[in-house]
Amino acid sequence: MDACSDDELVAEAWAARERALCDYSHFAVGAVLEDEAGVRWSGANVENASYNLGLCAERVALYYALTHGGRGFRRIAIVTDAALPTPPCGSCRQVLFEFARDATLILENVAGERQVYTIRELLPHAFESSYLKR
Repeated sequence: MDACSDDELVAEAWAARERALCDYSHFAVGAVLEDEAGVRWSGANVENASYNLGLCAERVALYYALTHGGRGFRRIAIVTDAALPTPPCGSCRQVLFEFARDATLILENVAGERQVYTIRELLPHAFESSYLKR
């Protein structure tokens, strides 16, 4: 699959956001990851009446990609209708660090404001597998 522009990746994240199930928070989030082969994997947040059982859009997209063979993630777009571009929560940062630590992260809000980071910038002292070695 051919790589797309950042604008196209963000547009796919906006489309994914339309599929969010967020009846409780009403905070819809869309995410798209692009892997090393140029394949794009999308997700949206899914909430549950038992709030802590819901799952963020970033992890929905990442877990879907991983279980279907996606690897080597290079870009991630995350979109919301918040006043400011919204970065991933702490749990998502940790999971993204594990599987996409060198990926570029593109954040955009409904006003079109955009911020760009790397996962390493958002989680500079991440817990990683090397800490598990004796």
